[in-house]
This record gives sequence, structure tokens and C-alpha cells, in this order.
Amino acid sequence: MSEKARLLIVDDEKIVRESLFHWFSEDGYEVVTAESGDAALKHFDQAPFDVFLLDIKMPGMDGLTLQQKLREVDPNVAVIIMTAYASVNTAVRALKEGAFDYIVKPFDPEDLAHVIRSALERRRLLRESAPPEIPVDARTEDGLARIVGQTPAIEHVKEMVRIVAPADTTVLISGESGTGKELVARAIHHASPRRHMPMVAMNCAGLPEGLMESELFGHEKGAFTGAEAKRRGKFELADGGTIFIDEVGDITPKTQIDLLRVLEERVFTRVGGTEPVKADFRVVVATNRNLRKMVDEKRFRLDLYYRINVFTIVLPPLRERVADIPLLVDHFLTKYAAAMGKPKGSLSEDALNALTRHEWPGNIRELENTIERALLVRKSLVIEPRDLPLVSEDTTMEHRLSLAEAERVHLQNILDMTGGNVSKAARALEIDRVTLYNKIKKYGLQR
Repeated sequence: MSEKARLLIVDDEKIVRESLFHWFSEDGYEVVTAESGDAALKHFDQAPFDVFLLDIKMPGMDGLTLQQKLREVDPNVAVIIMTAYASVNTAVRALKEGAFDYIVKPFDPEDLAHVIRSALERRRLLRESAPPEIPVDARTEDGLARIVGQTPAIEHVKEMVRIVAPADTTVLISGESGTGKELVARAIHHASPRRHMPMVAMNCAGLPEGLMESELFGHEKGAFTGAEAKRRGKFELADGGTIFIDEVGDITPKTQIDLLRVLEERVFTRVGGTEPVKADFRVVVATNRNLRKMVDEKRFRLDLYYRINVFTIVLPPLRERVADIPLLVDHFLTKYAAAMGKPKGSLSEDALNALTRHEWPGNIRELENTIERALLVRKSLVIEPRDLPLVSEDTTMEHRLSLAEAERVHLQNILDMTGGNVSKAARALEIDRVTLYNKIKKYGLQR
């Protein structure tokens, strides 16, 4: 891991402290140990930690009391309780008071490692979602500022975000691929009362039913081959915040039934589990399909359609907001010039004219890929038509960079910039890791 996560292990048994120290130091974590609650608090006062592993029963201050003191300083502190079978009820109490999870001694190091990774992911989501202490209206406009454009079509989208964000209403975002549906979903979340909690994204495109259910609902250890530890799903990770389900039209009929039940009751069961799990989340879904037509063709449940189609925001394709292209170009020039460590430069008038004449079947995503590639191949600070992978007046269709190829180039560039780190690349691309893994496999990308 490029930035070492810091673990504080608190246990009065020396052999436990030493074993965990060696296990997780070898895994690349920065590990500090403490033999008591008082010693742990002294370490906590000196430097921050990402995850705390606390033994329940210790002389003096027990794990529950220590957790309470930690949470007084940082309400989002990530605590994992280590307990014996006899203290499981106490561990459950710790969960109710804010612990991330608990694990029963003796435990498999791999099981604990999985729980730690999940806790770190949850903490990352919380950090990314938590805003500074500023007025809600300012936060709303900050989220909307990421939606670049001034045409009436995009201003209408922004107004719809302002209207629906303060409510807890389910939102359906529809539009062609590449129009910025996840960007709008994030603007809704950032302007909502749930903005201090995480927004968790899930792209359902192309996922097999089993993997989709595991990603959404989580799974228990041993639920299927390869399920070596319990895993929390997207719904569970989104507790208190927002879940964004992209390409909802791709979910299978069985998963549609399960999804409808979750949306109505906010209760679900992990794959391979029997205990119901309750979570509180707002739902934003998106699709590039005509769901009404899919309902008529019996490919999408009518009751689920009505459940998600409470408030709809329709995103215009780029060809209907051509006047926004100069603003978008400037935005992407700034973004990728900074990422590449290159001067921003500009576009010639002929190059800008070529962009405004293009049909943009891949919408904003295609434009973004085009500008990124142009920055890589340009011969001077000024981008000319020859630097653009488009059809010019004197060339043929065979010279156009296909949308798939543009996406492949874009993904490879981001992977290169992040040193092949899939988690960092997924965050930069604003997609989830499963989607990125699928695209890496699809395009044969190098990590």
C-alpha cells in the first residue's frame, strides 16, 4: 500500500500483541501496540490511527470504555472488537455503540485482515463524504459546481438537484452512457442531510447474478467457493448515507425481487446468511435504458419500476448542449494537465470547431477521453485538429478513434498514473473496483 494505514492494537496479552504486530507489519501496515486502555489513549493523543483493534476484557479500562473515549474524540473512529466466545453479547453491545465489527478468538489472521480492509474502506468513504463545517447551501453549490455547463438543459438538471437533494426521496437518473449520471448522483448526496455519511456506488453492468448479489448484500464466510471471510455489501456500507446503483436495468429478475424487498423494508440477508441485517440509506439509481419499454416487454418488474421512479432527472446528451463544449474542454484541460504535470495550453479555433461539429455518441466521457489523448500527442501548447481522434472534413470514418478504444486508452492512462493501484484508479475514475476489474479484463489492460 502506498500510504501505510496505521493500526493500534490494544490487548493485555503480550503474545496476542506480538503476533498481530508481526502479521500486519508484514502486510504493510504501520502497527502500534498497547497493553491497556490508558496506554492506548496516550498513543491516540500523540498521533491519529486508522483502525483500532480492542480486546474486550482487560484489567482497568475495558474495551467498551476505551471505545467510548475514542468516539468522544472522533465519532467515526473505526473499532474492531476482539473477544472470546463468552463475551459475544458484550461485543454485540459494542457494535450498537459504534464499533465497526467484532471477531472471536482464536481467529484466522486472514479473516481479521479482511475485516480491517473493510473498516479502512468504510473510513475512506466517510472521510471523502464528510464536508467542512459550511452552510448547507454552500455545500449544495459546491456539489453542483462539479456539473460543468451553463446551457438551459444543464441548468434545468442543476435545479432538479436543488429541489430533490434535501428530501430522502428515491431518485432515478436516466440518460445515455457518458452523460455524467454518477456526477449528478454525487451532487445530490453532497447537498443532502446525509452528506456527512458515505455515498457507496455500485455498477451492475455485466455482473453475473451471484457476484451482483454478493456485492449488494454481502456474504457470510463459506457462502460459496472463495468466500473465505464475511463481507459487508454495498447496502451495509451505505448505512446512514446514500447508495448509488448504476445501470439498474441490467439486474436479473431474481435480483429485482430482492432489490424491491430491500427498498421497501431496508432489511436484507447476506448471501449464505440467515440473520436479517437492517440499514438506513437513501437510494439513487441510474440507467441508460428505457425502463418503461423494458416493463412492457416483461424484462423489468412494474412494481420495482414504480418504486424507483419517484423523482426522475433526465440528463441531456452532449449533442443537445453544444454551447457547453468550450467550458467542458477548459475543465478537462485543467484536470489532465495537472495530472500529467504538463502546461495547460489551449485549443486552436479550428480544433474547437471540430469538437463542436462532432456528434459525440459517447457524450462527455468521449469528450474527456479526447482531450486527455490530445494533451498526450500534441506537438505544441496549442492543440490542433490533427491532435484530435475525430473525423475531420478531409478524413474518413476509418480514422476515428472508436469509443471503446478511447475508453481503453483513458483507463490505461489512469492506471499508469496511479502506478497500477486499482483502488486509486477506481476513485479517480469515480467507478467501483469491480467495474474497473471487469474493464481491465475486457481490454487486457496492464497494471
